[in-house]
Amino acid sequence: MQSNQELIPHLFRKEFSKLTSVLSKSFGLQHIEVAEDIVSDTFLLASETWGLKGIPDNPTAWLYTVAKNKTKDYLKRNKLFSEKISPEIKHTSSLAEDVELDLSSKNIQDSQLQMMFAICHPSISAESQIALSLRILCGFGIDEIADAFLSNKETINKRLFRAKETLREEKIKMEMPSEQEIETRLQTVLTTLYLLFNEGYYSASQNTVLRKDFCIEAMRLNLMLTQNDSTNKPFTYALLALMCFHASRFEARINKSGEIILYEEQDTNLWNAELIQQGEHFLNQSAYGNQLTKFHLEAAIAYWHTQKIDSKEKWNAILQLYNKLLQIEYSPIAALNRTYALAKVTNEINAIKELKKINLKDNHLYYALLAELHVSSDKTKAVEYLNEAITLAKTEQDKLLLSKKIKFLM
Repeated sequence: MQSNQELIPHLFRKEFSKLTSVLSKSFGLQHIEVAEDIVSDTFLLASETWGLKGIPDNPTAWLYTVAKNKTKDYLKRNKLFSEKISPEIKHTSSLAEDVELDLSSKNIQDSQLQMMFAICHPSISAESQIALSLRILCGFGIDEIADAFLSNKETINKRLFRAKETLREEKIKMEMPSEQEIETRLQTVLTTLYLLFNEGYYSASQNTVLRKDFCIEAMRLNLMLTQNDSTNKPFTYALLALMCFHASRFEARINKSGEIILYEEQDTNLWNAELIQQGEHFLNQSAYGNQLTKFHLEAAIAYWHTQKIDSKEKWNAILQLYNKLLQIEYSPIAALNRTYALAKVTNEINAIKELKKINLKDNHLYYALLAELHVSSDKTKAVEYLNEAITLAKTEQDKLLLSKKIKFLM
C-alpha cells in the first residue's frame, strides 16, 4: 500500500489537471489562478488530514468532494465572485450557495481537451505554451519545470504569469475550435505536445525520472486527442506513433549515470517491444486519408530505428524518408541526420560533402558527425572536430560523451 508521501504527489499529477480544467471552465479562463488555488488548497488539506487520520478508502472521491466544498466556500465569502463572476458562470442562479461542479468522466475529459486548445492558442509563445502545459495539463510543480528548463523558479513564474495574462487580455475561452479551424488549431496543439515530449526526451536535465514523466505526459495528452472524434486525425496518430517509437528506446539511450548512449552502441534488449508494437498500431492508424505530414515521416524514420537489423535496406528507407521530410519542411538538424543515413547507404566521402553544405557550424552535433565520418580515414582530423564539438556542447553529458570518444581514438 502506498504511503501518504507517495500517494499525494501521484494524485496531484493525475488529478490537478482535471480539477483545474473543470473549475476554469466554470469560472472562465481569466480566473484560472483562482481555480489553481482551490485545487492546491484541496491537496494541502489532503496532506494534512491523511497524515493524521490515514488515507481514505477512495482518495479521488475525497479530493473531488473537498474541491466542491472549497469552491462553495470561496463563492460564498468572496465578494468579487458574488458580484462580478457569478453572472458569467454557466450554472443556475444562487450559485454562491449551491454550486454543483460536474466532475463526470465526460466533462473532465471535455474540459481537459478545451484547456489544451486554450493553452496552445497562437497568441501564446511556444515556450510559454510548454510551461503552461506542464503546469496546468500535467500537474508539474514550479521546481520541476525549472529543473527541466535548467532555469529558476522566478523565471518560470514570470513565464507562467505572462501566459496567463495573455489568456486574460485576449479573452481566450475554453471551447473546442469550429470545424473550419480545428485542423489548423490542432496542428498547434500537436506541435506543443511534440515539443513537450522532446523536452523530456532530449532534456539537458539530469533528473531521469522527470524526463520520463514529461514524455509520458505528452503521450497521455496525445492519446486523449485520438479518443475524440474532432481530433483523431491521421497526423494525431502519426505523432503518437513517433512518441511510442522514441519512448521504446528510452531505457537504452541513457546509462545509470545519466550519460547518453549513441544509437549504434545501445543494448537492443532494453528496447521496449510493447511500445514498438503500439507505435506500429498507431502508425497504421495514421495511414488513412491522403495527407502526408512531417509527423508521418518522422514516425516512419523512428520505426526503422526500432528495427534491430543493420542493413542497407533499412538505411536506404531512412534516407528516402529524410529526402521527403526535407521537401515538406526543411530543417538543418533533419539534413544533418540525413547525411548519417547517406554514409550508411553510400560512403563517408559523399556524406562529408553533403554535411559541409549545411549551415550548422554553431552546433556541436555538426562537428560530432564530421568527426564520426572521419574516424576511418583521418583520426587526427576526427579528434580536431571532436574538440570543436566540446567547445560548443551545452551540457556536461554531451561534453563527457565527446571526451570519451577522443580518449578512444587517441
